[in-house]
Amino acid sequence: MRDILDLDRFPIDQPGSQAYDALVESCQAEMDAEGMFSLHGFMRPEIAQKVADDVADDMASIAFHHARKHNVYFKKEIPGLDPTHPALTQFETSNYTLTGDQVLQTAVTQVYEYAPVRSFLADVMNKPELFIMDDPLARLNVMSYGQDDALNWHFDRSEFTVTLLLQKPDIGGEFEYRTDLRTTDDPNYVGVAKLLTGQDPEVKLMSLDPGTLNVFKGVNTPHRVVPVQGDKRRVIAVLSYYERAGMRFTDEERIGFFGRAS
Repeated sequence: MRDILDLDRFPIDQPGSQAYDALVESCQAEMDAEGMFSLHGFMRPEIAQKVADDVADDMASIAFHHARKHNVYFKKEIPGLDPTHPALTQFETSNYTLTGDQVLQTAVTQVYEYAPVRSFLADVMNKPELFIMDDPLARLNVMSYGQDDALNWHFDRSEFTVTLLLQKPDIGGEFEYRTDLRTTDDPNYVGVAKLLTGQDPEVKLMSLDPGTLNVFKGVNTPHRVVPVQGDKRRVIAVLSYYERAGMRFTDEERIGFFGRAS
């Protein structure tokens, strides 16, 4: 695994060591402050680029074109909220997605299944254990964004999201977010409306480099990918872990996200 991950800088394979504990504490501090942490160069950049190159043909021929309009909640309506409320503004999302069964021979699958990654993430997130998904489609996805493609404003359904950037576009594709805009007890619809109408001064923009591992608490922090411009695509892997073993999407969810149930 050392030829894929920089385990000298990020010793996730050495739990209990001083270096491991320091890394966990650093990531926890960043997570508390920003709602996320990033490990730049976690995957070796040349390996990240090789994966992007290896999936390029499949991305152009068999990837699912995910294109739809949605609000920040990915819901048709919110009880008690007027349908015309600016917090329910509709946006367009567009990208191309390869599913877990279509990237089995790539290095990102090796990373996804590497037990120390799960153990390290569990320690940072203060979880007893994390498991890979029992879903050949949803467990691991590689997504590509070309000219004018974007992942638009939304809250995540899961507590946290794990990504590995494989290729960075020349223009656009930055990660834009607003930390802790809502809480479990306060949906803050006024604040959401301010964000979506460009009136929130606390929005932040982050540009990641290939090989960066980003772990993000998106359930209360709205975020988007800025539209890509130019010929070079943004390519990113999404690694899905859960606290319970055996997790699977429903057929309806697979069709919605991947265009097929199996």
